[in-house]
Amino acid sequence: MIKGIGIDLLEISRLEEKVRRNERFVKRILTTRELDLLNQCSSRKRKMEFSAGRFAAKEAYAKARGTGLGQDLSFLDIEVIPDEKGKPVVYVKGNREKNTFLSISHSEQFVIAEVIIQEG
Repeated sequence: MIKGIGIDLLEISRLEEKVRRNERFVKRILTTRELDLLNQCSSRKRKMEFSAGRFAAKEAYAKARGTGLGQDLSFLDIEVIPDEKGKPVVYVKGNREKNTFLSISHSEQFVIAEVIIQEG
């Protein structure tokens, strides 16, 4: 049984503008492990796609939980790390979220993320 579904669509240029205005913005939305992955990206364009994907994934996860981001859950509480096959996996406060499914996709201009949470 599905407990929650969340989706988020983001213009990559919107995130890029936030980063252009404040380089520290990325450190407010990405965990240390995610920043390590970001630094492995080969170009600025790919870095923006990666960052936008993580931003959208975290928003989608919070929507699926029904809590949104705020007092109980922050961007840094949620982490999206690829498994050994490259599939994105959600961790919350260091713990892998079981029964949680995430898909991230992007085009030239947009990134979209969808999360489905199933009952335990």
